[in-house]
Amino acid sequence: MILRKPVNNMIKTLKRIFLYVRSYITYFIPAVIFALISVVLSLLIPIFIGRSIDFITGENNVDFSSTAKILIILMITVAISGVSQWIMTLCTNKLSFRTVRDIRTQYFRKLNSVPISYIDSASKGDYISRATNDIEIISDALNQGFTQFFTGIITILGTLIFMLFIDFRITLIVVFLTPVSLFVAAKITSLSHNSFAKQSAIRGQLSGFTDEMLKNQNIVKAFGQETDVQNKFDRLNNDYAQIGIKATFFSSITNPSTRFINGLIYAFVGLFGALRVIAGGMSVGTLVSFLSYANQYTKPFNEISGVVSELQNAIASAQRVFQVCDAKDEPDDSKLKTLQSYEGSVRFENVWFSYTKDKQLIQDVSLDIHPGQRIAIVGPTGCGKTTIINLLMRFYDVNSGAIYVCGENINEITRDSLRSRFGMVLQDTWLFSATIHDNISYGKPDASRDEVIAAAKSAHAHGFIKRLPDGYDTVIGENGGNLSQGQKQLLTIARIMLTNPPMLILDEATSSIDIRTEIKIQQAFEKLMKGKTSFIIAHRLSTIRNTDMILVMRDGNIIEHGKHHELMSRKGFYYTMYTSATSQ
Repeated sequence: MILRKPVNNMIKTLKRIFLYVRSYITYFIPAVIFALISVVLSLLIPIFIGRSIDFITGENNVDFSSTAKILIILMITVAISGVSQWIMTLCTNKLSFRTVRDIRTQYFRKLNSVPISYIDSASKGDYISRATNDIEIISDALNQGFTQFFTGIITILGTLIFMLFIDFRITLIVVFLTPVSLFVAAKITSLSHNSFAKQSAIRGQLSGFTDEMLKNQNIVKAFGQETDVQNKFDRLNNDYAQIGIKATFFSSITNPSTRFINGLIYAFVGLFGALRVIAGGMSVGTLVSFLSYANQYTKPFNEISGVVSELQNAIASAQRVFQVCDAKDEPDDSKLKTLQSYEGSVRFENVWFSYTKDKQLIQDVSLDIHPGQRIAIVGPTGCGKTTIINLLMRFYDVNSGAIYVCGENINEITRDSLRSRFGMVLQDTWLFSATIHDNISYGKPDASRDEVIAAAKSAHAHGFIKRLPDGYDTVIGENGGNLSQGQKQLLTIARIMLTNPPMLILDEATSSIDIRTEIKIQQAFEKLMKGKTSFIIAHRLSTIRNTDMILVMRDGNIIEHGKHHELMSRKGFYYTMYTSATSQ
């Protein structure tokens, strides 16, 4: 019972992999045909060798003519077998790489279709490890495993048939002793599977930790945490090494163990075969042919045992990949209506929400925001400011209550039509490896160069862009490359100015910009926000004094709301926050 569940999971995973393989049956069938040709021809070689030996045994009894004919046939057979093997390998290569391509495509497509809550539930580096390391392991197993496993099975069946025709009794010795080799391989395989599964999991953790630390190396150094980070890495690395050693040990002893047993089988065959030759039951050439078949019969078991070890690793990796592929997509909203209105009203109606069941965050929030209003959301860290935006954009769905945008319940309209009404400028900038032009036009790919330049000028980014080596055609690295944090922020602001959406979400959008540039950006935002419903998450309270309404949040509740002067006159929580901030 303990082993049955892992075995069943392995079988299910293999079946699932072969569902992908089935799409490339045009490569699979030729691979099978040429594998059969290659193996059958290779099985004929011992017969030719045995006959050649029989033609040259005995004193002054060498039949050169017959031997030469057999040698010519032998060379032709070897050549055809070699070509067939090459074609088989070519087909299996295309089969494996295209199969893995499909798996990787589905994996990435799944990452684009799952809810953000699922992406947030694990390390980003772990997802990267699954897309690269784990899928590469599957590729290696398919590429090498098919050739060795499939040809090995054909070789075993073929040699068994040839041996039965040569000598039935000696063949029974080989057949009866073979299960011992299989039993040993099966026991070791069952032990190695769990080790490979643990190895894959730790590899994902190690990749995630490394990715996180490299991306935040400046913070690590700034706080002098190099030693602590190194110690954590060493612990993960040591765990990975230990489980790797264990997995490698089990996989590496499989082949020697089966080789030892197969060697004993070969010795028994040689002994009984020699006795048969002495008794006149077979010729020396026939014995040589039989010994060759016995060797060919046992050799695939060694190769298959090695392939099985690779498959253990591949199955463990495939299970990690399929775990993501099986995640639930965001609920399909294609049949919902499309948001048509652009008027910009927003209403929260008794909204409750929590990321985890044991900790309530947003508690019975109700809001009524009119079109064109500028709403500032303030409060201490963790009070739920960004969560309000996540709910508004339907990155997360409310636990209860309802949110209305432009008079429509956001659960009754498509996410695309909802999100297209908003433009977001976040505190954390995101740029991708491409030209400046491509980064600014990300939300509007068909934008002309003039439109991009106009947006950059509005964001006060045009000046530094023109100083770059290739201007708007300058290719920047991942996440902005060598651009300063302020320059990257300007590009993200230009991106939103280009799309010119009816509603805005500004999450401390000028946090990384110097005071002089911030004044210009605020002027640009004044123009951009004119007539648009805008949500502003602010930490610097001095930037929100002129907003239409300030929502003061604390522990998931809106505890105060009103204009700046109204809140200051009440001398409540907002007053305390504002006076504390301005007195510093």
